[in-house]
Amino acid sequence: MAQPWGMAEYLDPQTGRTWPLDVPRWCGPDREPLLLTDLPGIGRDDIARGTRSIWRYAAALPFVPNAPITMGEGCTPLIEAPLAGTTALLKCEWFMPTGSFKDRGASIMLSLLRAQGITRVLEDSSGNGGAAISAYAARGGMRAKIMVPASTSPAKTVQSRAAGAEIELVPGTRQDCADAAEREAANIFYASHNWHPFFLHGTKTLAYELWEDLGFTAPDNVIVPCGAGSNVLGCMIGFSELLRAGQIARLPRIFAAQPAHCGPIARQALGLPPIEAMPTIAEGTAIAKPLRARECVDAMRASGGGAVLLEEAEIQEAALCLARAGIYVEPTCAQAAAAFGKLLAAGQIAAHERNVVVLTGTGLKATPRYAEFLGVPA
Repeated sequence: MAQPWGMAEYLDPQTGRTWPLDVPRWCGPDREPLLLTDLPGIGRDDIARGTRSIWRYAAALPFVPNAPITMGEGCTPLIEAPLAGTTALLKCEWFMPTGSFKDRGASIMLSLLRAQGITRVLEDSSGNGGAAISAYAARGGMRAKIMVPASTSPAKTVQSRAAGAEIELVPGTRQDCADAAEREAANIFYASHNWHPFFLHGTKTLAYELWEDLGFTAPDNVIVPCGAGSNVLGCMIGFSELLRAGQIARLPRIFAAQPAHCGPIARQALGLPPIEAMPTIAEGTAIAKPLRARECVDAMRASGGGAVLLEEAEIQEAALCLARAGIYVEPTCAQAAAAFGKLLAAGQIAAHERNVVVLTGTGLKATPRYAEFLGVPA
């Protein structure tokens, strides 16, 4: 280790109980989702400016491994573009080795776990999470097993298979797959992008990057697509560290965009009753039972932000609008662009503010869906 264990500990945010980092764990003893205790944050002089990846912010991590698993993830473009009758700052997170923001979490999580002695990992995901874990495990000489619902389109696992991951098809629903993965965790370390707190310390690099992109200041508002909430919590963790370190004067307001067909975090934030989840074109955010819903809602409220629910037609329109401006992203993340327009119309944000819309995944992964939108064969 370049830094000792002990800069942080695993934390159960509900009880305040902590555990040291020297023993790898993905949950508490009673399957509690864990975070890490607060870290102090870093300043601009702590940035490794010669490193062009998220590892330029390594000093902000709980410890720094001697050999990070990296493929140049991060340092994604922040571009000003017309949107909803004004302009917004689009953070183009699909400029990543596997095509989505999940490379931030995969790089940090697997690097730290490998430093803790983990050589084989388990994940349950048929989409971007599985692709990222598979690729970074391959890059780091680790073995990966990805569990996916048996109903998953074979095309969705090709990227993981190509990286050499073992794929297990699980009969039943997405929840059945998650339950099976938790059982399999008795045999293989569960490096879940939904469960493991190290993953959030990868996604927090988005906050540090936006701070540096904007001349070491915070944006006014950050709008993110939200499934399990890793970008909501990552932004909250990162900007809170910057505030703690005296690098920013206040937190940006964090807004989560979710599909009306499956938006449990947004519904909770808006004070709406839960509903039965339905299929949605924003499938990357269709998480019916997010582990950290309470923490996500708390983060949005603490930042002064909130949540937006989007109908299927609004998501489709936003995706096509972006595509016709040359920005080809998954409908899942086009939700953030749709939410930007709704927040403007409602007066919750203003056009003169610095508004960041986070676009998390490439449209190349959703080309069959776009073919449906356009009425052409895929």
